[in-house]
Amino acid sequence: MAHTASRTASGSGRSSLYQEITDKIIAELEGGCVPWVQPWGTTAKASLALPRNAATGRHYSGINILILWDAVVRRGFTTQSWLTFRQALGLGGHVRKGETGTTVVFADRFVPPDERRRAERDGDEPEAVHFLKRFTVFNVAQCDGLPDDIAPTPVPVADAVALPEVKALIEASGADFRIGGERAFYVPAADFVQVPRPEAFFEPINFYRTALHELGHWSGHPSRLDRDQSGGFGSKPYAQEELVAEMTAAFACASLGIVPTVRHADYIASWLAVLREDNRAIFRAASAASKAADFLLAFRSAAGTAAGTEPGNRAAA
Repeated sequence: MAHTASRTASGSGRSSLYQEITDKIIAELEGGCVPWVQPWGTTAKASLALPRNAATGRHYSGINILILWDAVVRRGFTTQSWLTFRQALGLGGHVRKGETGTTVVFADRFVPPDERRRAERDGDEPEAVHFLKRFTVFNVAQCDGLPDDIAPTPVPVADAVALPEVKALIEASGADFRIGGERAFYVPAADFVQVPRPEAFFEPINFYRTALHELGHWSGHPSRLDRDQSGGFGSKPYAQEELVAEMTAAFACASLGIVPTVRHADYIASWLAVLREDNRAIFRAASAASKAADFLLAFRSAAGTAAGTEPGNRAAA
């Protein structure tokens, strides 16, 4: 995309941007609002979907999903589609005068010339400097003159359609997926998921929400996405992995037309502790969750569209 970006290459600039976004998410969690679970179908005016760029068709990922979902709900937008100012012009439309954009971010890195020369002199690898780019985007609802088909409204997916698709995804994944018992969990050491029988849930859809959460953990096995799952119950690594699994399930649910829910609301205190200590933790968790959701959703192709944690066991639920 052709954007004008402001590089926050200085340490203070990067830190302030990370902190700005982290502070907002902390405030939402403290207020009882979980950023990856929005009131789709109730107070939200837009249909459930992952936010997408209306010009390229690409979905936003990572922390930008949380940023844009929040903007859609808080500002009452009617669509999940976004454009930069220039993209709106390129499509024959324009952003309405007086409209305020939403800031999204892109993480990148570069090697300073001095560091490159040092590495050449010392014969080792240069160390890259991480930085963030800010982009301003506007919801399609803030624009006029765009083609009528630029932001089609997603058609709500009925449970009768969504449930068979998730079931087929689970089967296509090849995961060791066991049904039974009273708790849902994933055991990294034995690499299996266990979820109670569907009738144990108040609604059948909750079985599949829970399954996607546990498959989120399953995706982090060393043979797959290789995340750190070594933390014991109550530890910071454990809380970080729970953040990843919660968001993985939310992102996957949104892609499948299933309204996300929070599986472990009682973990909010531990998530807050992680975020307060490290202002990049939510960025890492959201990025890992996007990768995990994409990993799981790829099994839809194999399936065909028709078609935990155990505390003390170093597992994640």
